[in-house]
Amino acid sequence: MKIGFDNDKYLTMQSEHIRDRISKFDNKLYLEFGGKLFDDYHASRVLPGFEPDSKLRMLMQLSDQAEIVIVISAADIDKNKMRGDLGITYDEDVLRLIDAFTERGLYVGSVCITRYAGQESADHFKKRLEKLGIKVYFHYSIPGYPSNIPLIVSDEGYGKNEYIETTRPLVVITAPGPGSGKMATCLSQLYHEYKRGVAAGYAKFETFPIWNIPLKHPVNLAYEAATADLNDVNMIDPFHLEAYGETTVNYNRDVEIFPVLQAMFEKIMGECPYKSPTDMGVNMAGNCIVDDEACCEASRQEIIRRYYKSCAALLAGTGTEEEIRKIELLLKQAHASLEDRKVVPASLQKEKETEGPAAALELPDGRMIFGKTSELLGASSALLLNALKELAGIPHENHVISPEAIRPIQELKTQYLGSKNPRLHTDETLIALSVSAANNPEARKALEQLPSLRGCQAHTSVMLSSVDIWEFRKLGIELTCEPKFEKEKIYH
Repeated sequence: MKIGFDNDKYLTMQSEHIRDRISKFDNKLYLEFGGKLFDDYHASRVLPGFEPDSKLRMLMQLSDQAEIVIVISAADIDKNKMRGDLGITYDEDVLRLIDAFTERGLYVGSVCITRYAGQESADHFKKRLEKLGIKVYFHYSIPGYPSNIPLIVSDEGYGKNEYIETTRPLVVITAPGPGSGKMATCLSQLYHEYKRGVAAGYAKFETFPIWNIPLKHPVNLAYEAATADLNDVNMIDPFHLEAYGETTVNYNRDVEIFPVLQAMFEKIMGECPYKSPTDMGVNMAGNCIVDDEACCEASRQEIIRRYYKSCAALLAGTGTEEEIRKIELLLKQAHASLEDRKVVPASLQKEKETEGPAAALELPDGRMIFGKTSELLGASSALLLNALKELAGIPHENHVISPEAIRPIQELKTQYLGSKNPRLHTDETLIALSVSAANNPEARKALEQLPSLRGCQAHTSVMLSSVDIWEFRKLGIELTCEPKFEKEKIYH
């Protein structure tokens, strides 16, 4: 893929801009960090050249000034809310984040449990963290939030929250996911700081939508597709337009809440330091796009992938038709069609030719690899083996796993483990390949090509099992599936 984003420029420009924002306040800035602080694969897909850990690396340049507070909602702890991309609960992700930040030399000062109302699960989590030596604070639900400003900005509102003790000028407020209470935590801290005579500041770091590119730019449309389930809508920031006569892009929730924030700032600080939601932001990503068309094409491809993901969610009973219709509209606005994803028509054509489930994968140089269903392997497993052989320069007629090695695995599955499907899943296929690599040099060559699959595009003509989907994800392959099951059953 062509590079469209200057990552080094971004790291330098972004850290400098945050330092400048800190200096505008009393050497104390609460920075609400939206989206993923690291593993930001959406950004790396729509801005080719953006490294998934760019925001983390940028913070590492400020490590001597930065302190991290991780926020989690007591309600999310209580209902065991899951991160869909990682398959772990939000409270487990808090522990993962603490380890990840600490390993990179960043200081995690504390955890704040928001919307606390005596939940027993939150009490247990607090005790668990404190046993690990982590400071924990409670913030409470406030009746009438966010509209009842006289109550919110009072000793009975923010004043009831525990004050989070921090020691560094930049306090990064992050969370396992949306709806955790990051903004409320920042504003509560501002209230307490001002009561202590500290003129602290607030800023927001959201990568998307990018404020200084057009509203209907494919990069911004791809963000709408990514948040279609949240019903977020990009829009022109009317407050910025009125204040400066300049057109900028924000999203509906920030625009809708800004008058409330403005009133809160005035009550806390005496005046609002910002004239618009755009003013609050510190994102410099738009200034680091170096090839606009490369980013546009990458974003169109992302919208197509999001369409298939939404179709799969509808099929599984977790999505909605409204979500699909919204992404269909975004496809039109981005001037994209499903056929623009080359692996889609390729896999459907292969299914037609073989009269069975099929798969297609596009290598970085454009070569198209196929997989078909056989007695030994499912289409996705065959696809992986064929791609690895192609990358290793191994003739396709050569077996890197002998059929004799596969049959005992099939017997194990069907005769001893109760599986009705004798074909090998992708994880079973890769284990068989790694075993073969001990004695087969070609199997070893094929296995060594696994890292080369990262970033490849793939599509299957039927829905895959969760096992296969996770395996493709771990390999870094961008997978989409046709929204239909191989067999018409009620339970899958």
